[in-house]
Amino acid sequence: MTTPVRPSDQTPAPAHGPASAPLGVAAIGYAFMGKAHSNAWRNVASFFDVPAFEQKVLVGRDAESVAAAAAKYGWAESATDWRSVIERDDIHIVDICAPGWMHAEIAVAALAAGKHVLVEKPLANTIAEAEAMTAAAAVARANGVQSMIGFNYRRVPALALARELIAEGRLGTVRHVRAAYLQDWLSDAESPMTWRLRKETAGSGALGDIASHAIDQVLFLLGDAVTEVTGRLHTFVNRRPGVDGLEDVTVDDAAWATLTLASGAIASVEVSRVATGQKNSLKLEIYGDKGTILFDLENLNELGFLDATAPVREQGFRRILVNEPEHPYLEAWWPQGHIIGWEHTFTHQIRDFLLAIRDGSQPSPSFEEGLNVQHVLAAIEESAAAKSSLIQLSPKPTSTATEGA
Repeated sequence: MTTPVRPSDQTPAPAHGPASAPLGVAAIGYAFMGKAHSNAWRNVASFFDVPAFEQKVLVGRDAESVAAAAAKYGWAESATDWRSVIERDDIHIVDICAPGWMHAEIAVAALAAGKHVLVEKPLANTIAEAEAMTAAAAVARANGVQSMIGFNYRRVPALALARELIAEGRLGTVRHVRAAYLQDWLSDAESPMTWRLRKETAGSGALGDIASHAIDQVLFLLGDAVTEVTGRLHTFVNRRPGVDGLEDVTVDDAAWATLTLASGAIASVEVSRVATGQKNSLKLEIYGDKGTILFDLENLNELGFLDATAPVREQGFRRILVNEPEHPYLEAWWPQGHIIGWEHTFTHQIRDFLLAIRDGSQPSPSFEEGLNVQHVLAAIEESAAAKSSLIQLSPKPTSTATEGA
């Protein structure tokens, strides 16, 4: 059982150190996300003008493995006790890449210690944990301590451009959105058990893992809020091989939801980790009365755009190759037409977080925005448990923090 976490009423001033000293960074977790974040920390200053920082320490549970990862990923040292690391005076930023069940305890403690915090999505495994984290972030923010949740797909240049086009009114009134995030790494019934398939460690399955991304994109692109939810969850493979034999899978393999938005638009969300042949496909379709946008993560440098205000004889989807210096983030990379990849989204994320710390501004997505997504995920679970009943939500305000370059 996770120990409840509560924010302190008083957060120390942010540990910036001497004005001339670089910010010290600690990353907690060195597996999939730890590797992606480490790559971003290692490269961001080579391409963007960001405050000086140092990759101080990488934290993990296995001393030998984390030491090897630290040497490989460019960290000065490694450690196995995150609590002692966040107490260090030379640590100013804590990047949490650990599994979701650890997010709340680490984040609340780091914020209370005056450290800026970046945490991977989803914010937490439960609403109670997410609320505690959000309350801690609000207290810390009043003392100049910044926090951000890692929805890295906001930093895909094509999606940042899509948001700009929608905000400029190029689609007119958005009527409906289709979001489908499909993977197949669990299609084989013999795929082994992992922590991601146990509710006590993962919180949920495809719902929290990838539906969180899809829902955040709907809210991010439209600047909207969810007011009603219906949902369904399903587990196709109920038992998988573990170390000591077959184990029960206690999370969902796939999820479906229909979201009513405050603007009146309707969004359908479909996610699966058993969609055979789909490796990492996040497809988004945004339909307005004056235009349409199409996007597929597996072609992340491209955006499909239809301008319905053009004469009918000229209408058709335009393929925009998002590689020009005028596009979000692209001024830092390669000459026109030279594509970037998935890993660059994390570099952009670190860039934006460092600039927010430098400027003393609230980065986005905030913990409040992460909590909004968490409420939608919880409503989908509630709806699914009640045979897809309609669940009402109070619309939450969206962030106005600046995105992109």
